[in-house]
Amino acid sequence: METQPQSTSSEAAGPQLFESGSADGLLSRPDDVLVLSPAVTLTLAGNALLVSGSDKSARKSASKAHRVCGFGGPAHEQSPSSIDYYNILWAEVTEDLGHLRIDFAEQTGDHYLEAHNVAYAIDPPAPAESSGSISDAISSWVERLLDRSYGGAARRKRAWVLVNPHAGPGGADKVWHKQVKPIFDAARMPMTVVRTSYSGEAVTLAKDLNIDDYDIAIPCSGDGLPHEVFNGLAQRPDARRALSKIAVCHIPCGSGNAMSCNLYGTHRPTLAALAIVKGLPTPLDLISVTQGNKRTISFLSQALGMIADIDINTEHLRWMGASRFTYGFLVLAMQKKVYPCDIAIKVEIEHKDEVKGHYRQQITQASSGADEAAQKGGGVDGTRSAARQSQSSSPPPSDPDSDDGQGLPPLKYGTVMDKLPDGWQLVPYEKLGNFYCGNMAYMAPDMNFFSAALANDGLMDLVITNGDISLAKNIGLQLSIDSGHFFDSPLVMYRKVSAYRLIPRPQATKCCISIDGEALPYEPFQAEVHQGLGLTLSKKGVFDAPGPLNWDKVTNTDRLMA
Repeated sequence: METQPQSTSSEAAGPQLFESGSADGLLSRPDDVLVLSPAVTLTLAGNALLVSGSDKSARKSASKAHRVCGFGGPAHEQSPSSIDYYNILWAEVTEDLGHLRIDFAEQTGDHYLEAHNVAYAIDPPAPAESSGSISDAISSWVERLLDRSYGGAARRKRAWVLVNPHAGPGGADKVWHKQVKPIFDAARMPMTVVRTSYSGEAVTLAKDLNIDDYDIAIPCSGDGLPHEVFNGLAQRPDARRALSKIAVCHIPCGSGNAMSCNLYGTHRPTLAALAIVKGLPTPLDLISVTQGNKRTISFLSQALGMIADIDINTEHLRWMGASRFTYGFLVLAMQKKVYPCDIAIKVEIEHKDEVKGHYRQQITQASSGADEAAQKGGGVDGTRSAARQSQSSSPPPSDPDSDDGQGLPPLKYGTVMDKLPDGWQLVPYEKLGNFYCGNMAYMAPDMNFFSAALANDGLMDLVITNGDISLAKNIGLQLSIDSGHFFDSPLVMYRKVSAYRLIPRPQATKCCISIDGEALPYEPFQAEVHQGLGLTLSKKGVFDAPGPLNWDKVTNTDRLMA
């Protein structure tokens, strides 16, 4: 629906502001409508910028970065009639004061965005008018446009970008230069780009990073590079400050791409890039894993059993992409392999219905906190504060600026080398098929193993399954992940835990322990969670995952307690 200002005389000179009705049926504020010329009117409507008129001089083109890389359409394509605020990357008056330029991400495929811009001519002011006041009026309108476009997200985030050219099936360099960088350029994000050359390099780079120069870290890779960045930041003497200041993000270029799936609801690079531009700071639980005298930080998962063997032992099949996981599963499922071990667990929520209740409470609080932050604005610090305050039923994370030391928080339960903590009891699992502990929901696209996972509830989600089930049941169990019935399956033990110790028994064949997809020796290890120790960016302040089936339904217990 086009909107017209109350007065658009062709004799009017220069840009003007008018009060007008908007597309959502509400009366716009007087400064929501900008008349650039008799031919063009721009209106800040409910969810989008509306463009009315037919200015033949308006030029729509691919951004400069896209033109260099060969992307984008002809320079004289028709100007869009509306642009969603979420897709607007930047707006500004050109240096010659002759055009208002708007950069935006346009969907050009089912899962593909390109950076484009449109420039609208600004009528010169009449001699009697003040060009300064008109310039101020346009600047004020542009500021309102950017406020609506970014909400609680910080603009022009200073980015430290790491590109792993060997990630997944390869091609990360091409993805970065042709798909992702043009979107960041259009959003006017200052960037330092580093191309990694060997495994583990990002740990050293993050450890030595001047964190005051950046707001976010963006690995372009699989999930291995974010793991390295978290661990590099964790090894610093100011680890808590570094982990709470640098938001670790992810451009998916690997096989699993779990981090991107959870934060942005996609494993497509351009969609993830836009989500980072508009991302809300979100505190993230991190897990300390100790093995021997070594302490490793985990952001995604810890696994022993079939899942770990699939993850590690199919590394040589990276060229297959995500299909390597399916192949590895079928091989092990037919063997009905088991992984006997002894496990002690600090269980916090035992039963599945209680897990759903916890999820319902936390997701509601987190969502309302993010909405409030988006309405108030306030950038990184304001949104982080609101997100943390929304977790009122959980113990608060440690203050990274407190005087009790800046390194990693002390271990509440010691290490795997210490005596078993009081109250813990080792339980034998003779027929273990999978010990899988998750800090995020998706472990790969369409693989929502931990549907009740939350970004910062201070708990890990633990799944245990037996390995001696039939091939048919095992396949059915895997198919239930895609259908959303995995959580409720009677073959799945699902609990919320805060810590555990796992002692594997010797095996005749090679077995693996996987931490965020990285191999650890097949030896005892212990883990505990640190609430909100890390920081990332997400679309909504929560994981972009659907949760367990019927988590939002009122139960009989809820009715009785009401």
